[in-house]
Amino acid sequence: MERIEHLPNLRARLAEWRAAGERIALVPTMGNLHQGHLTLVRAAAERADRVVASIFVNPLQFGPGEDLDAYPRTPEADRDKLAAGGCDLLFAPAVETIYPNGQTGQTRVEVPGISELFCGASRPGHFVGVATIVCKLFNMVQPDVAVFGEKDFQQLLVIRRMVEDLSIPVAIHGVETVREPDGLARSSRNVYLTAAERERAPALNRVLDEAAAAVRAGRPFVELELAACRALEAEGFAPEYFKVCRAADLAPPETDECDLVILAAARLGRARLIDNRRVRR
Repeated sequence: MERIEHLPNLRARLAEWRAAGERIALVPTMGNLHQGHLTLVRAAAERADRVVASIFVNPLQFGPGEDLDAYPRTPEADRDKLAAGGCDLLFAPAVETIYPNGQTGQTRVEVPGISELFCGASRPGHFVGVATIVCKLFNMVQPDVAVFGEKDFQQLLVIRRMVEDLSIPVAIHGVETVREPDGLARSSRNVYLTAAERERAPALNRVLDEAAAAVRAGRPFVELELAACRALEAEGFAPEYFKVCRAADLAPPETDECDLVILAAARLGRARLIDNRRVRR
């Protein structure tokens, strides 16, 4: 696997692959890779001849007081995992490569409406940072396909809307959430959990399962959302939101809506955990 830090070198290598008629897939990450990321790499390899993974802890998507400085960084281990996982090229740019004119005056990409809900409401500006960095990576790599995890369901919808609105010629592929054996969604931020919190953390997945069953049984959404928050609080969580939404755009669903998603975010100690459950009925 080749590791590249600078944009001219990246473009030169990609030009060689394109000249050979090879399809290119991109897997954007912030590093501290786990099995979920490697599943994305494998999914990318199934859809393209060459896989590019990027590692960049994007300061533009972190708000004041968030964990930018503390965010776990494991560059050597990440490189080894990607090499073993079938990645062809690791793009690991410096902040100056991504934001050559600084962050303050950086042109930004905003996806209105959907970016302001849920995680966007609790983390103002977060999805502007996400959309901006993903758009920049798409322009730098110009992939045929890009692969993202469905654990960050709102993020996936933001990116799909951005690609549609800006006519970016890349196919977006979502991959099902990868979980620990006890059901906890794999996340780089799980390292923040203490041993005792790690034992309680799978309750989020369990409560989502119970809520999905309640949706299928016809229980009123408001009622099951309130019950879910109480169940999480009883397990030591501090819920930020727990909502049943229309899967296509996260709008409030009609009672007879068929394609739904339940979104949840809750804090457990230092860790902010997010998860979701698709429900089709």
